[in-house]
Amino acid sequence: MNTPVYRDAAQPVEHRVEDLLARMTVSEKAGLLFQTMITMNADGTLVDDPAQAPTATARRMITDLGMNHFNLLGGGGPRQMALWHNHLQELAAQTRLGIPVTLSSDPRHSFTDNPGTAIMSGAFSQWPETLGLAALNDSELVRRYADTVRREYLAVGIRLALHPQIDLATEPRWSRIVGTFGEDAELTSRLVGAYIEGLRGPGDGLGADSVSAMVKHFPGGGPQKDGEDPHFDYGREQVYPAGHFDYHLRPFRAALAAGATQMMPYYGMPVGTPYDEVGFGFNKGIITGLLREELGFDGIVCTDWGLVSDAEVLGQTMPARAWGVEHLSPLERAAMILDAGGDQFGGEHAPELVVELVESGRIPESRVDTSVRRLLAEKFRLGLFDERRYVDPDAAEEIVGSAELRTLGDAAQRRSLTLLKNGEPASGKASEPARPQGSTPQSAGALLPLSGRPRVYVAGVQPEAAARYADVVTDPAAADLAILRLDTPFEPRTGGFEAFFHAGRLDFAPERLREILSLLESVPTVVAIHLERPAVIPEIAERAGALLASYGASDAALLDVLFGHARPEGRLPFQLPRSMAEVAQGHPDLPQESSSPLYPFGHGLRYSPTASAADPLPGPAESSPQTDRTDP
Repeated sequence: MNTPVYRDAAQPVEHRVEDLLARMTVSEKAGLLFQTMITMNADGTLVDDPAQAPTATARRMITDLGMNHFNLLGGGGPRQMALWHNHLQELAAQTRLGIPVTLSSDPRHSFTDNPGTAIMSGAFSQWPETLGLAALNDSELVRRYADTVRREYLAVGIRLALHPQIDLATEPRWSRIVGTFGEDAELTSRLVGAYIEGLRGPGDGLGADSVSAMVKHFPGGGPQKDGEDPHFDYGREQVYPAGHFDYHLRPFRAALAAGATQMMPYYGMPVGTPYDEVGFGFNKGIITGLLREELGFDGIVCTDWGLVSDAEVLGQTMPARAWGVEHLSPLERAAMILDAGGDQFGGEHAPELVVELVESGRIPESRVDTSVRRLLAEKFRLGLFDERRYVDPDAAEEIVGSAELRTLGDAAQRRSLTLLKNGEPASGKASEPARPQGSTPQSAGALLPLSGRPRVYVAGVQPEAAARYADVVTDPAAADLAILRLDTPFEPRTGGFEAFFHAGRLDFAPERLREILSLLESVPTVVAIHLERPAVIPEIAERAGALLASYGASDAALLDVLFGHARPEGRLPFQLPRSMAEVAQGHPDLPQESSSPLYPFGHGLRYSPTASAADPLPGPAESSPQTDRTDP
């Protein structure tokens, strides 16, 4: 029997695509157009109990619905993830045409715990959030980070990154800022190219050793009205009162220049622009007119999750994010997305909708074929039909979370820490260093780096971690100094999925602020605040002995920096406003709007050389970051 052209690795991708397309039924084509969530059992087996599956079981979606694109929620040990992936591919291989699975993932290398936007690192190496990479403004580090993601994803069979997120953080209250590169279009544009190159790996285009990048959220999801997020109906409006729509496009132009092959439009709908006031995933002017025709993109467009159907999420019913077209039926919404130029429905498992659209004549089969060609071509280029269909569980255990990759992530955590204040600045006001290089003189009466073994009171820091560096006391009155870790304030929302989105005010509630200031006034205090958004902290900044920003860093990373065993190298990737009034009066689409921020974009102090920086670490020394690339 002759080998089908689509199974012959020696054939050009275009020939393989056309051969396979000609063999597919409408139902099989429809299955390719859907990508949704999937989970695994801890032992690496498939979840066969419908009650434990977030949507439907893998067996039903692959065997009955013809689907072969899935977004993995959660995970397990590297060996178990590799085994599970192979079980998934074995199941797909048993279907009529044996089309392999493309497995995708949200970010899973940092500290974020929002299951709708990212996954905690678990077995993977742990790095600062994307904001922390932006704070370092180091393209080579971003490339090295993305290369690490590539190596660890490849080891367990993940071939599509549902990132990078290159929205611009111009509305300080928006809950998705932590996943961005900050508010500056130039900085984000510079780093996104390195990110895509690192995921792509060796070679000029996608290959068997690549992880594809789904860049999001076109055409920029930052300028949300009142900072609310369009996962929810009250945040559906995206506004441009300063007329900066094109400013938010600039990073996407850079991503396309870097060879991005997939794009995800956001949920929001543009208000007060020349475009229709419907969600971007439904918006023909945005997808076909702007992305495809004006910018020349012929890759895959996948909607954000859940535009067509209502769904149960964490025990709550989430309405479809069909903003501006809520009145349409799921069938009509699906038709509108295809007509707009979309290729794939994210977070959905309803191929029967596409089958009905084709069989009823509402959508020509040739339109479906256009999207199927794009999706199949990506699978072929990634080697999924050939040598990359299965992974080695032994290699997964060696690669994922290896000492080399953990060392790289740990070093990046330390470097990304941003010193905002160190005693009183000699000039009496925060200096404004230029990007990308430069050094700010050390402040007069600097508190950091710490030396010796002081008596320390800690809050928000594990006492066991601090005990390696200092004598920990339980009463601030008995301490030489205090170390206080804080998170960016937010307004708690209702339970379930919504609770994971930290939105609303950026200042501390009065009672909590009094507690913090009481500590700061009783003992010299080092404050380290995790900035997932630009916090409003003028009173804290005034009274703190030293103030640092973190974007995802362990206690050990912070303490190494405080005691001079590592240096803070970060610079703010956004302004810190002085007041909530200033935030509320701002333009959501305008960057660096304040003329007198508490700390400006690009601010970051440096340590002067001290003897303490040469002291031996209170634990095993870290190896230097490696730049050599080693493929699994």
